[in-house]
Amino acid sequence: THRSLERCYTQNVSFEWYRDRLGSMHRKYYAPSQSSAPSSAQQQYPRSVNFVAGLASGLTEAVLVVTPAEVCKIRMQSQRLHPLESGRSKYTNAAQTATVIVREEGLGALWRGVVPTMLRQGCNQACNFTAYNAIKDAIVQYRRENSSSESKADTFGLKPYESLILGGLSGGLGPIINNPLDVVKARQQRQVVVEGIAPKYHGVLQSCILIAQEEGIIALWKGIGPRLARIMPGQAITFATYESVSKQLSQFL
Repeated sequence: THRSLERCYTQNVSFEWYRDRLGSMHRKYYAPSQSSAPSSAQQQYPRSVNFVAGLASGLTEAVLVVTPAEVCKIRMQSQRLHPLESGRSKYTNAAQTATVIVREEGLGALWRGVVPTMLRQGCNQACNFTAYNAIKDAIVQYRRENSSSESKADTFGLKPYESLILGGLSGGLGPIINNPLDVVKARQQRQVVVEGIAPKYHGVLQSCILIAQEEGIIALWKGIGPRLARIMPGQAITFATYESVSKQLSQFL
């Protein structure tokens, strides 16, 4: 739960930060006549800005939060396959697992698999935020064009249930596209690297080819069902909550 809160905060705050700055650059160089940010009544950014901001947001959360957390998680989950002779668990909690990994393998081991994780998270958030904002903007534009002149601007936005549905659907796009990266990431993070012995999986492309050769190409989409079942509801709740909180805060800012 703590990791999910960190990811939610990092994901959305970094996206808004990147989008504001990229939006300012876009207006400066490509739309100089629009000198100010979009108003609350018409908060629309170019899709290219949403895409790059989402990509940058995914890369940021991959480095700061996701990779170290998932290295610890995967080690804790896979230790049952290789139990200690004493029968005790080598890894007991996240903090202890991180300490053991750093002591035995060095600090860099916490970022093992960072490249596929960055590619996965970057793809996830680029697809997620681009699809969500594109459909949201289309809905807002449709309502604006088909409303009476007396309608208030704040009635054009998404309703809570619409944010919930749209967040879930947009959240499912990235995992479907990048599941091979998730499989490679898990394989790289699960293996314990011994000095002097070349690891079985040591690169994104090499790992993809090896998995496809040994297990078939469909193996690159292993776990897609549980992953969608986890990510889609989470993204639905994240977007619905974020929209609701943003709307409430905008009344005081």
